[in-house]
Amino acid sequence: MKPAVVPGALAPREKQTASRLLIGLAVAVTAVIIVVPLIYIFWRALADGFGVFAQNILDPNTLHAVWLTALVALITVPVNIVIGLAAAWLIARFTFPGRKLLLTVIELPFSISPIIAGVCYLLLYGRQGLLGPMLADADIQILFALPGIVLVTLFVTAPFVTREVLPLMQAQGSEQEQAALTLGASGFQIFRLVTLPNIRWALVYGAVLASARAIGEFGAVSVVSGSIRGQTNTLPLQIELLFNDLNIVGAFAAASTLTLLALVTMLIKTLVEGRTKSD
Repeated sequence: MKPAVVPGALAPREKQTASRLLIGLAVAVTAVIIVVPLIYIFWRALADGFGVFAQNILDPNTLHAVWLTALVALITVPVNIVIGLAAAWLIARFTFPGRKLLLTVIELPFSISPIIAGVCYLLLYGRQGLLGPMLADADIQILFALPGIVLVTLFVTAPFVTREVLPLMQAQGSEQEQAALTLGASGFQIFRLVTLPNIRWALVYGAVLASARAIGEFGAVSVVSGSIRGQTNTLPLQIELLFNDLNIVGAFAAASTLTLLALVTMLIKTLVEGRTKSD
């Protein structure tokens, strides 16, 4: 007897041809959209030789932008880890009025343009803003300084840790924690010995995503920083200023540095993904 043929099903040879076409299409699209632009960035950065490239990278304004970008990430990521972990614990382990509202608020930065977030901070902390006169009287500067950059970066990176940790905590349940509590463990011991080991890779994954977002943020930072050369310019803003100055090689040199940071972050993300799946 011949095997029954399902209507619309592809023959093995047709399946093989279709799969090759789809793979080829995926490779072509990836090459055009991602690989070619990346190669072009490094090619333009090194077009005038490594000496010119190094000279542009070692420019004091560019070095300050790199340092400021790293500093903002080093400040915002640990804060995100603490707040995101606390929010995930609260939502996953407790039922309370406003629970869904809290989750919606945490995810709000995903749906709001970063520029709008920057404008909101401007209207709140600016000299003519709601809190501006009070801050001026206390000689506290938020905008056009490091605090403003950190605040808007915290806003745009806020959801990442919570969104990675929360589903895992909900899926695992609280049985192990309840057992540890029954055996007399304290709250800190339960967190350190039971909860944290179970969510460690999701936590690292969320931190990596928050780091990548913090390093590459442009819109919100451009509104609140003032783009002051050598003072409040992060690396993405420095790239824009170099382009506006028609320093194309310098702009591509700075862009290649930002690209390398992004690639390293994505490599760490891939390694953490693999470790998470193996666990």
